Order: sequence, then C-alpha cells, then structure tokens
Amino acid sequence: MSESPEARARRRWINFGEIIAVAALVVSAAGVWISWKNSDKPDDGPRKVVEQKQSIPLILRGHVEDDGKRLTIAPVEPSHTLQSLKIGLPGGSTVETSDDGRLSAGDVTDALRARDKKLEGSHSVPLHIEARYIEFGRDRTASGTYTLRYRWDGGGLFGGHSVRFTGLSR
Repeated sequence: MSESPEARARRRWINFGEIIAVAALVVSAAGVWISWKNSDKPDDGPRKVVEQKQSIPLILRGHVEDDGKRLTIAPVEPSHTLQSLKIGLPGGSTVETSDDGRLSAGDVTDALRARDKKLEGSHSVPLHIEARYIEFGRDRTASGTYTLRYRWDGGGLFGGHSVRFTGLSR
C-alpha cells in the first residue's frame, strides 16, 4: 500500500508533536527533581515578594535665621525625620540639638573665640555632625563632616564681638 502525500505529512506532524511533548515532559521532570533536591535544605523563612525601599544617605542642609543668630539644620530628603544632632566643634567641645536641629550662635561662640586669632571678617570651620534620624520607620544614625561658615560682628569701644552664621555646606 502506498501512502498519499497528505497522510505522510500528517504522520510527520504527529511525530513532531510527540517530540515536543517528550521534551516538555523532560523539562518538567528536571524542575521537579531540582525542587525536590532543594527541599531538604532548611527553609530561610517566608520569601519577600514586595520590593524593599532602598535606604537613602542622610544629607543635611543649613538655613540661616534671625540675621545669622541661628542655624537650622535639617535633612534634604523629606523621608528622613531628624531626632537629634551631636555637633563636634573645634577644640573637642560638642553641642547637642533636639529634633528641631537649631544651632544658636551663642552655643558656639566660646569655641570659635578660642580658635580664631582675629575676631573680624569671615571664617569657616569643619564640624563633625552625628545625626539620629528615622527613615521608613526605622531608627538610623549617620555622621559626616560639614563646613560651618560664619563672620564676627561687633567690637567697637564698649561692644563685644558676636558670631553670625552665614551657611553650612558639605
């Protein structure tokens, strides 16, 4: 018996379909075997499917207020909530602020007076700032070196010199 060309083509497609089915069965069996092999390892707990937010480094900025008598230090990123600042001044003294981040010129006058030979003109000094803050509901700490810019005002016959802040930079 001789086959028609259509019957030969149909049988060829059936063979091709059987080959694909066997290949799919082999891939499935390999997946089951890998899963079974990994099942005897201790479970690391539930797997997190939700993407976690990446931590953003704390960067502070200073805003001069009250004609330079106060400097408000605040985080640049709105997701950071400041809890406290510990500011290391030249000469080893420190000043701590609360969550408002306000630094008064009177708090640093003595340390700067001991540092500066000339109590006139503009100056700058490095500060070491340690911050406690909240990010995404978690307590965090960070520290960094910033530059405090200031000037000395006053003097005269009976007046004393006073510090006026001009800015804070990284």
